[in-house]
Amino acid sequence: MSDEEQADLKGDLPIEAYLERLCREMTTTRRLMSKFVNSMERAESEVPESVRRFTTYMHDIHDITYMYEERGLVVPRWILDEMQRCDDRLRQILKDQHQVGGAFERVRVEMAGDKENRWDHTRALTFKGEKRKENSHGQPPMAEGQKRPSGAEG
Repeated sequence: MSDEEQADLKGDLPIEAYLERLCREMTTTRRLMSKFVNSMERAESEVPESVRRFTTYMHDIHDITYMYEERGLVVPRWILDEMQRCDDRLRQILKDQHQVGGAFERVRVEMAGDKENRWDHTRALTFKGEKRKENSHGQPPMAEGQKRPSGAEG
């Protein structure tokens, strides 16, 4: 232990030295917290944290089904029931996020302005009972003036 660290433990430093150290530490903490919050806000502008967490949970439940199947076991009914609940909940979340003002709607509108898109992002998602525009191959339409890559049908 250095002499300075020993002096710190004994309380041999003037109060100003402790205040300066405290000020530096608070400044560093504030700077790092601001950086963290800005990063979170930037990330959530694409996918809200609640959506990311739910889809992670849904993916985890999905992986659990494979865990049983890899061992040759039947997936328990209660896991399959939870997958059904997650399926309906994801549909509800997507429908909500694609409404006017929702995070995905804002991103979709922004994406629709890109003339180099391969896909048509001007259309909204379709849900049960709604008609979806598809081509003769059952695929969604391309952006206006766009062509599918060679070898792709549609």
